[in-house]
Amino acid sequence: MGITDDTAAFVRRYVDVWNEPDADERRATVAALWAEDGIEHTDANTYHGHTEITARVTGAYEQFVRDGGFRFTLGDEPAWHDGAVTFTVQMVKATGGGPVWAATILTVLDADGRIRADHQFARAAPSNADTRATAEELLRRIGAGNPDEVAELFAEKVDWRLSWPAEGHPAVPWIRPRNTRADVADHFRELRDAHVPQHEFPDPTVLVDGAGAVVLTEIRQTPRATGVPYTALCALRLTIEDGLITAYHVYEDSLSVANALAASGVQDLQQESV
Repeated sequence: MGITDDTAAFVRRYVDVWNEPDADERRATVAALWAEDGIEHTDANTYHGHTEITARVTGAYEQFVRDGGFRFTLGDEPAWHDGAVTFTVQMVKATGGGPVWAATILTVLDADGRIRADHQFARAAPSNADTRATAEELLRRIGAGNPDEVAELFAEKVDWRLSWPAEGHPAVPWIRPRNTRADVADHFRELRDAHVPQHEFPDPTVLVDGAGAVVLTEIRQTPRATGVPYTALCALRLTIEDGLITAYHVYEDSLSVANALAASGVQDLQQESV
């Protein structure tokens, strides 16, 4: 079920309280979020009422945020129905990078919208090796030219961004907003159909930090329509969670791509491309 504004605000306050530096504000937020007899269950302990839950939140803040240099952030999009809300909380370095810890949170609310029971299911953050393996498999599948197999590596919902103007360009109609796994398959299908069967990533550099990966490479392709081969510098920024790509950001030499695919002069392209 879609999230409401009130529930989205509740989730934000829940995540933010673990980063709250002010003790009085932290205590007040706990009292606003949890019922007086509310309970938090973790893998190791159970915390009853405002006093114990406040001490638990304070201990996490002091250990991980104040002294450890981390921040707690929201992971996936919340979902709710029948008085229950579930979402993911992640712990990341304050200076940036992928999550080093994550947990699925299930909260059961009372009639006043406060937490009656809070269940935390901690899970291992993705290792660098797992993230690297998925990034390298993505490159292999793109090169093999099977759009459906490429799409299998993506989550059902994807944060998809390309370094092109929002209005796109007529020479590259496949470059447009996408946000689902089905959209991903369509994108790579259109990309494949517009080129001869060749998609190379020569000697890519893959940089990994937890769930994040950056791929630095070149794209070498030949459009079917023009027969003019092109090479374009490219960087991919990926977020990989539970073995699936949840964010796909592409930064490429779009002028080279557009010039190779356009049917007429390059002057307009130079003005319109990034």
